[in-house]
Amino acid sequence: MTQPTWLVTGGAGFIGGNFVLRQIAHRHARIVNLDALTYAGNLDTLASVMEEPDHIFVHGSITDRKRLQQLLAEHRPQVIINFAAESHVDRSIDSPGDFIHTNVVGTFELLEAARQYWKELPQGERDAFRFLHISTDEVYGSLGATGKFTETTPYQPNSPYSASKAGSDHLVRAYHHTYGLPTLTTNCSNNYGPYQFPEKLIPLMILNALEGKPLPIYGRGLNVRDWLYVEDHCRAIERVLESGRPGEVYNVGGNNEKTNLEVVNTICHILDQLLPDSPHRPHQQLITFVKDRPGHDLRYAIDAGKIQQELGWAPEETFDSGIEKTVRWYLDNLAWCRRVTDGSYRRERLGATA
Repeated sequence: MTQPTWLVTGGAGFIGGNFVLRQIAHRHARIVNLDALTYAGNLDTLASVMEEPDHIFVHGSITDRKRLQQLLAEHRPQVIINFAAESHVDRSIDSPGDFIHTNVVGTFELLEAARQYWKELPQGERDAFRFLHISTDEVYGSLGATGKFTETTPYQPNSPYSASKAGSDHLVRAYHHTYGLPTLTTNCSNNYGPYQFPEKLIPLMILNALEGKPLPIYGRGLNVRDWLYVEDHCRAIERVLESGRPGEVYNVGGNNEKTNLEVVNTICHILDQLLPDSPHRPHQQLITFVKDRPGHDLRYAIDAGKIQQELGWAPEETFDSGIEKTVRWYLDNLAWCRRVTDGSYRRERLGATA
């Protein structure tokens, strides 16, 4: 059987990079990987597959429709998976225009290129084609102390980032209902794991702790997130591609609700155990509470019942097992961390402006 070709956008970023590495390792598909290589996309993540014949890297943006049309005509993919996005809330507070341009305009350009390509496919190939859009639970807004987001929860985005992702989600839905494009959307909870850019909470805390720097936590550290190990997320995406129903949305969560303070305390405890000679032990002494960011949502929690019941997916990692794997990965890959922090980001606080 001929190996399928998948166009992956944003495949040098955190989730996209992990997904690409997994597909190449398991020989699931031939990957055409389009990435703009902004601050969060880095070829170091893909170093082990850059010479693989089943991995074709292309430097470019989803906002460039001409480039998209060329790639679709040349490689004839059966699947498009859209990871490409500006994805950090704090950066969206500082530079909202970048998020609108990439997440809304870029998704529109990708959908238009995909629609024209799909229309011209032979009937059997049209039926098999899929457009999978990767989104976030942040589009749903903030929860109180109880309840969980479901696929029918009304959208209430509270940051420029989540608003831009909500806009892209609506475009994907509209292209299915208006044009019949066989789209799928996944809304995931907070991902963590290897190759995450160091501005995000978990890698930032690990790297700061190693150097004895303050561990800044917003407010009182009581904001709650549902943590999803990135490898579990990649498996969920595979299941949606295999068996998801076109036009449907699937929420993907890790069943691991933790306050930010709990997360940082756990990281400190693991580092204390793994680095008994560290001059910064106990690492909890580095925790510093800072002024909360504007519009900080209190709690996110995902009800992943639909994907579990319909597609048979469930997370394999607990938070305890996943966070230990993650801390160990960063300790073993400090050279990667140094290279991706190229001077444009020095682990300073972002998103402090209102």
